[in-house]
Amino acid sequence: MTETIGQSAEAFLAYLRDARQASAHTLRAYTRELADVLAWLAREAPEVASVGSISGSLLRAYVADRAGSGLAPASVARAVACLRSFGKFLATTERLGANPAALLRAPRVGRKLPHWLETSDIDLLLSAPQGDDERGCRDRALFEVLYSTGMRVGELVALNDRQIDLIGGVAVVRGKGRKERLAPLGKPAITALEAYVRRRDSAHGPGAGARGTFLSVRAPKRRGGKRLADRDVRRILAHHLAVLGLSPKTSPHTLRHSFATHLLSAGADIRAVQELLGHASLNTMQIYTHLTIDALRAVYEKAHPRA
Repeated sequence: MTETIGQSAEAFLAYLRDARQASAHTLRAYTRELADVLAWLAREAPEVASVGSISGSLLRAYVADRAGSGLAPASVARAVACLRSFGKFLATTERLGANPAALLRAPRVGRKLPHWLETSDIDLLLSAPQGDDERGCRDRALFEVLYSTGMRVGELVALNDRQIDLIGGVAVVRGKGRKERLAPLGKPAITALEAYVRRRDSAHGPGAGARGTFLSVRAPKRRGGKRLADRDVRRILAHHLAVLGLSPKTSPHTLRHSFATHLLSAGADIRAVQELLGHASLNTMQIYTHLTIDALRAVYEKAHPRA
């Protein structure tokens, strides 16, 4: 029996989840995009049902339709990225002889400068969680670790205690593509983690860290003790931002950008920061180029006799 496009899409998503261990964010985005593709095919080309019927011209027509509907260039570019990845999967698994999306062209998207916080706002945010109860200790540790390491929120919530060496001051982070990297922990982050782990284990038992380092708190009518999801961290952050009156546009990724911005502004080597962030390519660091230029100019003006 010939496999349908929908069945191939399900196999692709299962591959991303199980073999590639894609993040929940990527899985949601690709699931939505493939659902849009299937809906478009049912409407515009109902005769195309089997995976063998997919062609480059058909996918180009889909992308053109998306672009012509007023969709933002960045959204069209994400659609193209999804189709290229799906097409590569179809070719690699020999569902098709070649990747039908290989020649798709994405619109050029201007890269925005990242939103980041001044150190004064970082200090304000890190001191926002109050109290020494489980919730206060957890929220304080969450923010300290995010800013201390620059890790992605998905990497943060995936942490288990065995990945964290509080004595050595380092965490083993599993990033995109299952690649591991070492993330140094600053002293405030270590102190916050030690306090939180004591409170967490007191509430949920000494083995709680095997279920996840950061867990939901015990409350009336709720046992707690479940691993936090990235949306939980966003909700926790949004609560403290509202209390402080800081921009609601601030997200966990803002702390990651702030981590990189503050390091580069202080003269850190861009390749070292790339490693700390877990970026595979230096090209990804181009959004921070203006900071490295400023740092180089400061060194030049301080050291060159004809500056």
